[in-house]
Amino acid sequence: MYTSDDYWNLPEGERAELIDGEFFNMAPPDYIHQKLTFQLSRTIGNYIKKNQGECEIIPAPFAVNLNADDRRWVEPDISVICDKSKLTDRCCNGAPDFVIEVVSPGSRKMDYGTKMVLYMEAGVKEYWIVDPVKKCTTVYRFEEDAAPVIFPFERDILVGIYGDLSINIAELTK
Repeated sequence: MYTSDDYWNLPEGERAELIDGEFFNMAPPDYIHQKLTFQLSRTIGNYIKKNQGECEIIPAPFAVNLNADDRRWVEPDISVICDKSKLTDRCCNGAPDFVIEVVSPGSRKMDYGTKMVLYMEAGVKEYWIVDPVKKCTTVYRFEEDAAPVIFPFERDILVGIYGDLSINIAELTK
């Protein structure tokens, strides 16, 4: 059974998530994963800046202590945190408002299963699973309904926490 101390003492350069005492190693991301993470971060970040928003957008690697209880340390690909009191120099203590995971071959089960439940239980308002292989994005808006909506990359997706920002994933992959 691993603890937060073990998490923070991982060897330099080793990335893993700690969920209920168990480590889950993270493979290095591939090109499309990094491109989508960057483009999504830039799009959302530009929106926040243009609208003088209060939220912070933080791409991985950045530790999120989901329930602020030292039992669940994850590294979402993108975290949007609107309550800045949750932020420290090291991590986010508590659930981000909006989380995006870009699926990699090794993260599929974790992103669609384990993390979806963790994010819902922790109070994340909106969770996107961007799947380059299936060319679709699964969107959960937990405050509205637990049922997901699946969007093909070619369709615009409204960012629920903002209401006036739409993102077209296909446009970001060009």
